[in-house]
Amino acid sequence: MDQSLSRPLIVVVDDDLAVRRSLEFALDLEGFAVETYESGEALLLRNAGQTPACLVLDERLPGVSGLGALRQLRARHAETPAILITSHPGPRLREAAASEGVPILEKPLLSETLVAAIQAVAEVPHDLR
Repeated sequence: MDQSLSRPLIVVVDDDLAVRRSLEFALDLEGFAVETYESGEALLLRNAGQTPACLVLDERLPGVSGLGALRQLRARHAETPAILITSHPGPRLREAAASEGVPILEKPLLSETLVAAIQAVAEVPHDLR
């Protein structure tokens, strides 16, 4: 059996390649399978496959924002646990995220903080390694 199918899938969306690579590396080390996308539009075009355990979405993306992409996905599918990441958290964003039931993490991220947030919002085992 493919090991990636037995690991919870985390989908990371960020327009910064360095952020995508670092989060992919950190989450892989923690035992997650990871898919990355550079935009909200790319995420919305994702073909159905393994259902993500959690989405990690940068809020500031070219085109569709992270929260906008999440809303579109949720309109099409059942609730998907998600976390917004941003360098610019403000009161409006915090209010919008709260109305969607989505926590916000501020960049730069510590991998331990991200993993703890994923475990808090998604049903994933606490020790995958």
